[in-house]
Amino acid sequence: MRRYDLITPEGTRDFLFEECALKRIVETRTREIFKSMGYTRVITPGLEFLDVFRLNSGYFSQEELCKLTDNKGRLIAVRPDSTMPIARVVSTRLKDAELPLRLYYTQPVYHFAPSLKGKSTEINQTGIELIGSDSRMADIEVISVAFSVLTTVVQNAPMNLKVNYSLELGDVRIFRELMHKLNATPAQKEEIHSLIESKNYPALNDFLDTLGDNKITRSLRKLPTLFGGEEVFERASNVFQDERIQEILDNMKALYHTVCAINTEGKVVVDLGLVNKTDYYTGLVIKGYLEGYGEEVISGGRYDKLLDEFGYDVPAVGMAVNVDAVANVIGKKYTPVQPCADVLIVAENGCEAQAVKTAELLREKGLCVEHFLDSENAENYAQNRGIRKIIFISKDSEKEVNLNE
Repeated sequence: MRRYDLITPEGTRDFLFEECALKRIVETRTREIFKSMGYTRVITPGLEFLDVFRLNSGYFSQEELCKLTDNKGRLIAVRPDSTMPIARVVSTRLKDAELPLRLYYTQPVYHFAPSLKGKSTEINQTGIELIGSDSRMADIEVISVAFSVLTTVVQNAPMNLKVNYSLELGDVRIFRELMHKLNATPAQKEEIHSLIESKNYPALNDFLDTLGDNKITRSLRKLPTLFGGEEVFERASNVFQDERIQEILDNMKALYHTVCAINTEGKVVVDLGLVNKTDYYTGLVIKGYLEGYGEEVISGGRYDKLLDEFGYDVPAVGMAVNVDAVANVIGKKYTPVQPCADVLIVAENGCEAQAVKTAELLREKGLCVEHFLDSENAENYAQNRGIRKIIFISKDSEKEVNLNE
């Protein structure tokens, strides 16, 4: 007995008409931004061997991955992330390419969220990877792309939405310095990471209670509260009082000033408790938010050790845009006009070939042409669809009727 033939799996959904048009707007505008900054498109397979996502660092848990087997019994994963497959491509087929490499992608990713919690299993993403430079300018370039997406995609004509946005800056090295000094098991450290990433601060405090009261646990309690503007750096210096962390804070402060100078319209936020679920980041992390959507629509950062796990030790930085989320925000304030045909062709029986040829000639001129398929009133059909011209084709003649006259 069929039970699931009329529904989609949990975490997936159908997109129709205006939703598809909104996604196309986001994809088109981000592609224009990426290309204007020298990025070239790559496409990776939707299916990868599980080994691509089962590296030494274990960036994805087995529970998150959509897995299957090929006809030889080998384990396959449906792509949960685009950065790791691109790291594989660069480390193999592009290993001899001149650096830096500027690559962009537009493709879906798939992963299971714990109990889903209302989250999507399928997410349409577009993003960039800047590979082969560990310079401050590379970080700033990626941040500037993020700003361009947040401003150009949702604020430019014809929509002119004026949606408020913000960009958060963090650095995972602060968290990792504290974790390195914390006397705890790997499982306990992973739990702390998960609680900070999900911003579950009450549970974090309860968990830290089990590890005792010391300088590191007190610092970890303070870490999620270090959120705001430039004043965060002074507060953090008082909390940590660590030479290595102070060096990281000084670099972050300089970056913060540069980012604020680049973009004066949006809100730039410092968040020292910013740690991504995807744990291959090694320094800078960024998250972008749009008014009207509760989660980040942009995420990214620096991942200098990831390609080394594929045998090519080069630094990299990148960011991804959640196309579905951005389209969702736009759709709350803007409904795209569905295009209608310019011409409707009505063919008499026996004149179908002539109708097809006439339609092809009109399409070569850039017009959208439909064939009338029913036996009902063609003029009513055209008026209901917003079509302004009808061409009636018979064996003896072609007759044009303009409905707006």
